[in-house]
Amino acid sequence: MQIEEFFQKFEGYSLTYDDLIFLPDYVDFAPESINLKTKITREIEINTPFASSPMDTVTEVELAIATALQGGLGLIHYNMSPEEQWKQIRRVKGFKSGFGSDPLTLSPNSRIWDVVAVRNEYGFTSIPITSDGKSHGQLVGMITKYDYSTLTDEDLDKTIAERMIPADRLTIATFGELSINGTLDINKANASLVDSRSPALPIIDSKGCLKYFITRSDLEKYISCPHATSDQSKRLLVGAAVETWFEKAEERLAAIHNDVDVIVYDTSQGFTSYELDLVKWTKQHYPDLQVIGGNVVTADACEALIEAGVDGLRIGMGSGSICTTQEVGGVGRGQATAVYECSKVCLSHGVPIIADGGIRKSADIIKALCLGANAVMLGSLLACTNEAPGKTHIKDGVKVKEYRGMGSMPAMERGSSFRYGIERSALRVPEGVTGMVSSRGSIAEWIPCIMQGVRQGLHKLGMKGIDDIHRKVAQNQIKIERRSEGAKREGDIHGLYAVHTEEMFTQTVAENRQPQLLYN
Repeated sequence: MQIEEFFQKFEGYSLTYDDLIFLPDYVDFAPESINLKTKITREIEINTPFASSPMDTVTEVELAIATALQGGLGLIHYNMSPEEQWKQIRRVKGFKSGFGSDPLTLSPNSRIWDVVAVRNEYGFTSIPITSDGKSHGQLVGMITKYDYSTLTDEDLDKTIAERMIPADRLTIATFGELSINGTLDINKANASLVDSRSPALPIIDSKGCLKYFITRSDLEKYISCPHATSDQSKRLLVGAAVETWFEKAEERLAAIHNDVDVIVYDTSQGFTSYELDLVKWTKQHYPDLQVIGGNVVTADACEALIEAGVDGLRIGMGSGSICTTQEVGGVGRGQATAVYECSKVCLSHGVPIIADGGIRKSADIIKALCLGANAVMLGSLLACTNEAPGKTHIKDGVKVKEYRGMGSMPAMERGSSFRYGIERSALRVPEGVTGMVSSRGSIAEWIPCIMQGVRQGLHKLGMKGIDDIHRKVAQNQIKIERRSEGAKREGDIHGLYAVHTEEMFTQTVAENRQPQLLYN
């Protein structure tokens, strides 16, 4: 059945991704030729169709960097002060081809325990030391893990000056010798780092002040990610969540607007006078700033926010694995129905949409794209990675990471109650839970596996790219059927005594499985 007739037949039904199956079509190309580039706002294009959810156990600076390196867009949550969010945005933008243009530094008078704290919080093992501890101060040395990793607890109060490698013993490059017409030559800098055989290379200006700091691990990470999403200056793209409470939004935008590429107004119900007025105000005061609105699930809401001036929309209400909005409030919509009905409006206006919620496997990403989404938002599928900020635990012998909804009580106590419109309520009813997801390692290994599953699915559908998908959606050329319960069982693994565990990493993508969620 053609997609338009299908949804006409099931008008009034709230359908999920699992309720649908798409029919294969003629194929005359290889999966490797599929183009996953997509618009995530009117002006911003990304190379891989996913964005990280702005949740406090999903997206902070490390995951935002890792997401952009994989071609997606990281959206940093707002459960932090505007100043801290701005600092995290600056750190993402400062990661330029592995080059830190705004490096984290310490002073010679700082203590070894300061170094350990930086390592534990940010994962940095090599830190440049400047005379005043500021990012672009006079370079006086560097400290690496080899200078402090074997020290005893009694040594932690020693000053960095006692353990650092002084500047006169470091391999240091000057900006003048590595630049062409005032611009850093990345190839020259890369060669200097390789030749130095050092874990890091400081680059100083003519006055001896630190200008860049390159680490070997960051450079290797960048080189291995040729499809990284970047701006015109080759800096990684990054977005940020903003409250829909006007005073809070005004304060946050004042802090971040000069550095962030896109903002998302983060609220569970975006079809409100607050958000409509705030979008209009934002476009008046920051006309060059790209704005993603939401969350919404109806065509009327999309029309209103598009008229207000949004550059993209976030679709979904209550469909996330840790969200209980539908159960608590009885409000929301099946994600498949929501994405299709909203996409009809948004495609006609040229406004991209992000399908937010219900993504448990690569098949769900394929279905969201084929229903008209430009990209998907990932929460649990990223919360399970090394780069996510959630704490790591061992539970029943399994390595797990914390994952919580922004409507959970702990998240609201930290600040996200604005998202649910209950900041001033004396009594709060949570619309999310706290749980754990089984750890899946690095994004650098996890996302390529998921996206290969997406390519294979689109290949079977005869889709050469997301523009091709949307053209076929608009022309009613996609064929779709509703799955019976028997069809769902038949399409899953069945009839086996055991499944080979050595294939489990790939199977997590191919099967109808999500990272295991363990509720507290």
